[in-house]
Amino acid sequence: MPTAEATTRYEVADGRLLVTGPQPPAHQTAVLALMVQLKQACPPDLLVAVDSIDFRPTLNTSLRPDVLVCHRTPTSLLTTPPLLAVEVLSPTTRTTDVVLKRTLYETHGVPSYWLLDPTTQELTILSLTPTGYTCQAVLQSEESFDTTDPFPITLTPATLTN
Repeated sequence: MPTAEATTRYEVADGRLLVTGPQPPAHQTAVLALMVQLKQACPPDLLVAVDSIDFRPTLNTSLRPDVLVCHRTPTSLLTTPPLLAVEVLSPTTRTTDVVLKRTLYETHGVPSYWLLDPTTQELTILSLTPTGYTCQAVLQSEESFDTTDPFPITLTPATLTN
């Protein structure tokens, strides 16, 4: 049986501690499905990571997205922006992911930010522009979207949440 430490995520946002407890099974299913799909399309010079790399853009900010894509790194500490950060929404993380983390990823130059809601089978794809994040697509259930960021892949929310 997992311990509390194994299922609790600790992050720091501008010096404030963020603690996320265990997530529902639908959350974990979506994280793993997305990881598998991204790994299958990922070029060899990039890395798909699930909760194993800290993005630490400043001394008082340490973020651990549900899924991230970055250039291969020999450490578990990333000080340059990942190419993609993905947060899977749950009732306890929705506001943090949609508002706070979106702002932090945008401020620290993460080129692509995706929000996946397994409950509604919705995927929001945001891309960084000079004026901030711009919504590229909001996909529902069986809708598909082809993107090239961070690499070519076709996304369909229903395949990530079942």
